[in-house]
Amino acid sequence: MHEQLKPDKIMQTGLGFWASKTLMSAIEMDLFTELSRGSQPYEALTARLGLHPRSARDFLDALVALGFLQRSDGRYSNTPETDLFLDRKKPSYIGGLLEMANQRLYPFWGHLTEALRTGLPQNEVKSGGPGLFETLYADPARLKQFLAAMTGISHAANMTIARAFPWKDYRTFVDVGTAQGDLAAQIALANPHLRGMGFDLPEVAPIFEEYVAAAGVTDRLSFEPGDFFKHGFPKADVVLMGHILHDWDLPTKKVLIGKAFEAIPSGGALVVYESIIDNDRSKNAFGLMMSLNMLIETPGGFDYTGADCSAWMAEAGFSSTRVEPLVGPDSMVIGIK
Repeated sequence: MHEQLKPDKIMQTGLGFWASKTLMSAIEMDLFTELSRGSQPYEALTARLGLHPRSARDFLDALVALGFLQRSDGRYSNTPETDLFLDRKKPSYIGGLLEMANQRLYPFWGHLTEALRTGLPQNEVKSGGPGLFETLYADPARLKQFLAAMTGISHAANMTIARAFPWKDYRTFVDVGTAQGDLAAQIALANPHLRGMGFDLPEVAPIFEEYVAAAGVTDRLSFEPGDFFKHGFPKADVVLMGHILHDWDLPTKKVLIGKAFEAIPSGGALVVYESIIDNDRSKNAFGLMMSLNMLIETPGGFDYTGADCSAWMAEAGFSSTRVEPLVGPDSMVIGIK
């Protein structure tokens, strides 16, 4: 029986950081944006990227073998996927998330074992620095990168929410922790009758306004500055929180759900979405590893199952809840007041 067993999956996962770092370095060097102009020969491409001759061919051919580049007659080009999703100039760019992973998460995850044994964050807090959000919001350039990363991880789910939720039954909405405002923008684009707000810290305002203007929906979207721990949520028919609750411990999660309940009228809805873990906790590996990322990055944050979130909503007073899949590992939990 042992002859039939193979260690392939163990080795691929154990050395998975090789492929991950190869891709992230390519993004860091803007390789895919460079190739968006068309295929390039080896010599010209390596010169543009400043690659050393010892490493250049192995690096580029590794990306071919991994399926991120194509090579024909000595010329390299993007694949359809990398051209769409990793060209920095395209609105479909999702590399912001991987840029953040490369700069922040990659070194911090090197201390996962310590985090598992201590239950403590392994980011800047570990060396006495400020927390995740204080660090990000103190630097406008880093904040913009982080918010772009949030758009990258959320865009496909945002588009699905904009079309799958029964928006015809509502007139107003507020996106709590709106970041760049992609969720609000996608909802407005798909539902011309709606008016919405993005609610976030004041530092986010110019980034939100720039993004919403580019989407062409400034006439129906506005920005509401505020701290959701110090202020109540703006009133609206629907409150949305995407990739927000998992940042916080259980008491804080319940406080935020309670604030959402207070902000909506009878018949209103709360939509919570992120990488909701399946109730059996055995299938959504991304959601479970995202929870480990919250261990690395926050003092008390964790991801959760749809059943967990439904129970918290019921405790807050919501009369009915349901869980609906979105895209990939993401699902939304909907509570009706």
